[in-house]
Amino acid sequence: MTAKSIVPLEQESRTALPTAEAAHHLNRSKATLQLWACKGGPVKPLRVGGRLAWPVADIKRLLGVAA
Repeated sequence: MTAKSIVPLEQESRTALPTAEAAHHLNRSKATLQLWACKGGPVKPLRVGGRLAWPVADIKRLLGVAA
């Protein structure tokens, strides 16, 4: 994943993001998001097929980005 491959959050059309992209938008490490998934945090991930998917709407709300 490179910074060029990241879609700006305002233009994101997917409903959920993988951990690496969510971490980029939230300016946190992937490990921090994995900790949030286990212990709770400001964004709660969905579990899809054993993977974490972070809801875009929740990330936008946390960051104050218009939907």
